[in-house]
Amino acid sequence: MRDTEQKLQHERQDHRDVNCDLSRQYKTMQAELTSKVERLEKEVSKLKEELALCQEELRNERRQREQLKEEKDATVADLQHKLDNMDADYEKILHNSLDSLTSQLSVARQRWDDKSTTLHQNYKELLSEFGLNTLDI
Repeated sequence: MRDTEQKLQHERQDHRDVNCDLSRQYKTMQAELTSKVERLEKEVSKLKEELALCQEELRNERRQREQLKEEKDATVADLQHKLDNMDADYEKILHNSLDSLTSQLSVARQRWDDKSTTLHQNYKELLSEFGLNTLDI
């Protein structure tokens, strides 16, 4: 019986040892898991902050890109307007120059015609003074 009591005592001690060991392992695993959860929660929080910053930066970049596009469109429209005005101005200048040239040529032609008529008349008179008929020549 003593032997049985010792075995029982030994079994109880083994059971306590296993129980203590399992309790220690459970507490260690629980502490590790809690630590891992806290670390992951911090990482999630950090990633959410980074995501918020990236989204804000993206919004700013889009806003700047849109503003730049609007500025470029306004510049292009302004330059097109200036080009159209210059085109119209040069067309007016060209028409005025051509009209002026045509007028000057008309005046010059009239002078040449008048001068030519005067010269022909003078030569007719000279020829008739010499007794020559202008139609015979």
